Amino acid sequence: MFKIKIKAGDKKIIYKNLSVSVKYIVDEKKLGQTVQNLERVFNVHFSELQKKTFLSETCFEMSVEKPEGKPDTMIISKIKLDEKFTVDHFRNHLAGLIQKLENNALKNLHIFIPAYSSFKEFFDSEEYFYQTFVEGIHYGNYKFDQYKSDKKARTELNVFLYASNPKKLKSAISRGDAIMDAVSFAKNLQNEPGVKVYPESLAQIVSGALRKEKINVRIFDDKEIARKKMGGLLAVGKGSDHPPRFIVAHYLPLSGKSGKRKNSLKRVAIVGKGITFDSGGISLKPAAKMGEMKADMSGAAAVAGTLLAASKLKLPVEIFGIIPSAENMPSGKSMKPGDIVMTSSGKTVEIDDTDAEGRVILSDALHYASKLKPDEIIDLATLTGACVVALGEFAAGLFTKNDKLADGLYKSGMKTFDRVWRLPLWDDYHSLNKSNVADVKNLGGRWGGAITAAKFLENFVDKKIPWAHLDIAGPAFPSELNNYTKTYMTGFGVRLLIEYLSER
Repeated sequence: MFKIKIKAGDKKIIYKNLSVSVKYIVDEKKLGQTVQNLERVFNVHFSELQKKTFLSETCFEMSVEKPEGKPDTMIISKIKLDEKFTVDHFRNHLAGLIQKLENNALKNLHIFIPAYSSFKEFFDSEEYFYQTFVEGIHYGNYKFDQYKSDKKARTELNVFLYASNPKKLKSAISRGDAIMDAVSFAKNLQNEPGVKVYPESLAQIVSGALRKEKINVRIFDDKEIARKKMGGLLAVGKGSDHPPRFIVAHYLPLSGKSGKRKNSLKRVAIVGKGITFDSGGISLKPAAKMGEMKADMSGAAAVAGTLLAASKLKLPVEIFGIIPSAENMPSGKSMKPGDIVMTSSGKTVEIDDTDAEGRVILSDALHYASKLKPDEIIDLATLTGACVVALGEFAAGLFTKNDKLADGLYKSGMKTFDRVWRLPLWDDYHSLNKSNVADVKNLGGRWGGAITAAKFLENFVDKKIPWAHLDIAGPAFPSELNNYTKTYMTGFGVRLLIEYLSER
């Protein structure tokens, strides 16, 4: 891919050698006249076949080469503002375009952003409208190829964006760059193999990145975890040669030069499941696609990415990032079905299935988060295949009893396209987790698996603190949803949480 630098273009456009320009136009009654105007303004000529095809209902893009350059190639993209248009349009289109241009000897890319006035009903601000272009460029340029022996050296690509409001555009570029750097960090963690990312190395990688941003990080080793009586995390991790770790990061924005804590800051704890590889333990998973379980720490990756972006953006909210991390492996030391585990809350858990391990480590993390007395707790976890059965791969399950929290996360999801959908958290479901020998069982049976997992977690959260659980088992993994989710783990949750926290 490219070494990309995104800039706000000047009023005077200078096309250097090896340039491509991209122009977006809205499909309307005067589309034919608009195409003729483009020929005049850009000094290009489209053939009659090209124009007739482009004006049809089925064609949405055409390009023309300019032998004399300035630019060398011009791409025209048509936008139909109908019921199928989404806020993801430009993000998705540019992600695909950058991927298509990967093997071109391209040096400069000029992108002309259409007038915001045509898109006001879809985007709530002009700056965020621009930001989606920035995000799409970064998404399209992502590639996880460090283990390929024949990988190509990245060439430099200057991307110039042109918009009617340069001040808002520059702000959108700065914000988009910061957020997408954090998304890429999360994606890299997800895509690394389990031989590279295990509890100890995850703690080192995350702490190293966060401390560079002056975020305080504490790492509890297995001895400290034992002293804190985190029996759930210890039980899951004891089958592996890699002992568990518990990571606590604290982002605290400071006021001015005094370096003092800002008053009246909202305090939010975000908790991420950090199973660095999930074999299923004694309840071993099928071999098919088990390799994807290197990304069973996607919740942890989202938490780390969110903290990175929050610091870069100087968000005015205090954030605790909590990551319980273990490797779920089968061995003579592994926890077994039928075991009873004592968690740090004092509540006991009957292990019915060792492959329902994520909720067990989260029991200790949610109890720890509750003791911090934050204003809200949000956890993210690739927790259940049942949630993917319920919602498919395109949305995360949202579980909460707090309507305000649900509404905020839902709206942030619709804006960012990191979408969530609320499922019930009724107390009727508690009965499915009932154990005859412990306080609660770690598997609720065949029906409503995503809900019973959420109800399990609820046992370990202070009832006085608003809490939301996000089951990201679908959208954290590759899918055919759009151009930037097809190949690699997705970094789902970072943009969602940053948007949500920005609105607090």
